[in-house]
Amino acid sequence: MTGPRVSILDGSMFVVSDDRGDIDASPGSPTGLFAFDTRFLSKWILTVNGQRLTLLSLDDVHYFKSRFFLVPGEATQYIDEKLSVIRERTICGDVFERLTVLNHDQVPLDVTVRVDLGSDFADIFEIKDAMPKRIGSISRRADEQCLRLRYQRETFRRETTISVADAAQIDEQGLTFTVHIEPHGQWTTDLTVRMALLGEDDTDVRSRFTEQRRSVSVLCSDLDNWLARAPKLSTDSDALTMTYRRSLIDLASLRFSSLAFPGMSQPAAGLPWFMASFGRDSIFTSIQALPFAPELARTALISLAAVQGGTLDDFRDEDPGKIMHEFRYGESAAFEEEPHTPYYGTADATPLFLVLLDEYERWTGDVDLVCLLEPEARAALAWIDDFGDLMGDGYVWYQRRNMTTGLENQCWKDSWDAICYRDGRFPPLPRATCETQGYAYDAKVRGARLARKVWHDPDYAQRLEASAAALRERFNRDFWVADGDYFALARD
Repeated sequence: MTGPRVSILDGSMFVVSDDRGDIDASPGSPTGLFAFDTRFLSKWILTVNGQRLTLLSLDDVHYFKSRFFLVPGEATQYIDEKLSVIRERTICGDVFERLTVLNHDQVPLDVTVRVDLGSDFADIFEIKDAMPKRIGSISRRADEQCLRLRYQRETFRRETTISVADAAQIDEQGLTFTVHIEPHGQWTTDLTVRMALLGEDDTDVRSRFTEQRRSVSVLCSDLDNWLARAPKLSTDSDALTMTYRRSLIDLASLRFSSLAFPGMSQPAAGLPWFMASFGRDSIFTSIQALPFAPELARTALISLAAVQGGTLDDFRDEDPGKIMHEFRYGESAAFEEEPHTPYYGTADATPLFLVLLDEYERWTGDVDLVCLLEPEARAALAWIDDFGDLMGDGYVWYQRRNMTTGLENQCWKDSWDAICYRDGRFPPLPRATCETQGYAYDAKVRGARLARKVWHDPDYAQRLEASAAALRERFNRDFWVADGDYFALARD
């Protein structure tokens, strides 16, 4: 797909289409209907009388709703077009699309409306690596009410169901409507797309945890309440007012609820690749949003603590006390082709967890949560000095143990070629990056404050403060590059 893309989203579910609402995805294209790291629709193409449509205008109603105003044919053909189409799409657990065809002519028109549909059920990592699906089987079944697309690989099963409100000819490739429209009249129909994570009994496993489907009115009310709870901005600058409101709405769009904690929102890392739970990304966003939405930080802390490392696992780069990097629900994770169930390959999420815990208490006064998470916080502080200090020199280092699918660099610059010498050469592993030492220092200082104020353990607080002071002194000595008058990016 080339050209502008249009996205709508509701939590970890989202649709990415072209600017006329169509989807025609290739293996490496992050377009389609996605949920829980699987692409549930890779084809969704609307034609009228056999013609693709051209965009007249696009109404970005909400982050979960878009409206396309279209005409059949190429742009040069609609100067005196007799037909126009409104395509209104909403995502709220399911995806709803209302199609309206308007007859602008003085005579009645017979119109054929076709929606071609298909799914490759690609895993998000298959799309990132542009890998066609090689395992598993896809089946299609059409009846009078709906078209069912199903993928199965052993016990991993996903299903997309497309149903219509009006009579249609339904085949295994899509839906066809043959309609008669009176002069200056219109025809409307509704399509519903439902995604299911099928269990052994053919029911959606999500229903065991929470009701996923919400109405549009509930989403609108939720957004209104979100904006009403945020601090008010008083300014005579319209541009600043609009920027502030837009920022709050964009932040709201990144919220999602995990299966483990239904109804509790935490921030995802971003569309399309990272609509999932992350350690570092969720923590950073939660810290920055504390003055505006402290509930994001609370959920992030609780959810990250719930999956804190508890054992040594080389495949997942897991250690006791370590905070995870990324959690996925897709096929590659289910069959351990990727380690994200969850994956712990990050050196900085653990100290940052402690930074967030302290900062959250400072903003909210929620001492109860700090008491609740005391065991996890102490385990995270212990990880910094034990498993994090691979070289025994007081710094936090990283080196992947999963040599096949683990991350080479486990810091905020985590692309494989991000950490290098001035001449471009790559240093050996393990590596200790400068910012991670700063996070570790901050974590110990903040941990000392919580130990003294909340956990009532002054001896522990004193040990943490002494350790932080020693780390600061070491860092200023060992990371300083005298011939360049700056601190090094990392130590090898």
